[in-house]
Amino acid sequence: MKRAFVFAGRNIKELLRDPLSYIFCLGFPVVMLVIMTAINSIIPAGAMDIFNIDKLAPGIAVFALSFVMLFAALSVSKDRSGAFLARLFSSPMRAADFILGYMLPLLAVALGQFAVTYICAAVIGAADGVTLPLGGVLLSCLTLIPTALFFVSAGLLFGTLLSDKAAPPCSSIIISLCGIMGGIWFDLGAIPRGNALAVICRIFPFSHATDAARSAISGDLSDMWVHLAVTIAWAILSCAAAVLVFRMRMKSDKT
Repeated sequence: MKRAFVFAGRNIKELLRDPLSYIFCLGFPVVMLVIMTAINSIIPAGAMDIFNIDKLAPGIAVFALSFVMLFAALSVSKDRSGAFLARLFSSPMRAADFILGYMLPLLAVALGQFAVTYICAAVIGAADGVTLPLGGVLLSCLTLIPTALFFVSAGLLFGTLLSDKAAPPCSSIIISLCGIMGGIWFDLGAIPRGNALAVICRIFPFSHATDAARSAISGDLSDMWVHLAVTIAWAILSCAAAVLVFRMRMKSDKT
């Protein structure tokens, strides 16, 4: 564990040397909230309640996390391309130490995203006469932690498997899928049950992550737990896959 924290310290320094990455991650949800709120203001009242601030903020929080995945993929793939990791593989560090060392700084960025998103949403809501419940907001942030783990682990997995040239395009595909399947920009409930698109959307974690965060704010806890369970399962699966694949990469690079 100590080795993981030391490695995390190195990655924090690398992250701070490139402020554009975390500034983008923290600023992106603010820009999206402002733009979508402006669009909502010109839509007839009640036509698109999915753009109301209590539903919009959790959706954008989930979508913003997908960009943390992109930076996770770049971090690992760049270290691999520069042979930095190849030298570290001769150390006593295990695959789990490496994954945790990469994960901790990126999770800190994700937590910063939660805070920025909901603070901005609270300000926008107050301007429109809407108050977001503090308890619901805090619970919504807790439901987003498994989502952050999923995206960060997925990024580390892509960075381990792919080069620094191939990792970003593959991550962009997941970002696009998150936007389409997450129910962020349109109501998935409008799709008829049994429809192929509806079934596919419910298999992946994106819509469940969005629904869990929205249910937390609205106080619908019975619905929240169902979606949260699916998100947690995907987070565990992606974390395990990242560690396993990284361990395989370590063995192959040592030989």
